[in-house]
Amino acid sequence: MVPNSKNDWVALGFVSYVERLVASPLVACTWEQATATQHEQHIVPDACVDLIWAGGRLTVAGPDTRPRVVTLESASRLVGARLRPGTAGAILGLPASELCNVSPDAAEVLGRDVAAALLEELAGGLDPHALLLRAVYLRGAELDPLVRAAVVALGRPRARVDPVAAELGVSARQLHRRVSDAVGYGPKMLQRVLRFRRLQALAPAPLVELALDAGYADQAHMTAEVTQLAGVSPVRFLKDRTPTAA
Repeated sequence: MVPNSKNDWVALGFVSYVERLVASPLVACTWEQATATQHEQHIVPDACVDLIWAGGRLTVAGPDTRPRVVTLESASRLVGARLRPGTAGAILGLPASELCNVSPDAAEVLGRDVAAALLEELAGGLDPHALLLRAVYLRGAELDPLVRAAVVALGRPRARVDPVAAELGVSARQLHRRVSDAVGYGPKMLQRVLRFRRLQALAPAPLVELALDAGYADQAHMTAEVTQLAGVSPVRFLKDRTPTAA
């Protein structure tokens, strides 16, 4: 779950958003967002899953394959823990593909008793960042080393699924199953999203240079991909966008 154009929102006084980076193989960061007025927030794919506390509700934001808009009510506060790509299946104890493009109540994923106990702790006024992190660590996840290697390999510029599968010593079908279970979608979609994230992290430059540096075939390829994943043109998206932790 990644906010889009958050710098503009902060400047206008609508939203404050801050991340706390975490040195962990499981969690990229915790984050907190507050809104002064009702706000429509644009979300773009980032290959991550978030555990989010919003007042009396605890949800799991699954991995997105397309942009979406979430309406945040005025005077709202959200705190989340962002799981690293490829960790969600092990941490949550279910195929992450079941969470693709959905945000179920945490009770449906963690179990009713676990979610209720965590909500009670969060309502007690203690540090929600620490509580969400502890909840993740208590899951006792054992990460799939092949998936971890696949995330690194598919994040390289111009990576392709079949060569990555061969490099890791598995068939393309096996790679698809294990990545889907861990990430929420297959290696081809993961490669596209990681390339999209790589584009966001590049320093400003002419679009044709950005396209090639990020690993797109050309500027037209980048335009088509960004439009599909962000819902806007690369010019507009890159003008407003600030990368977040993942």
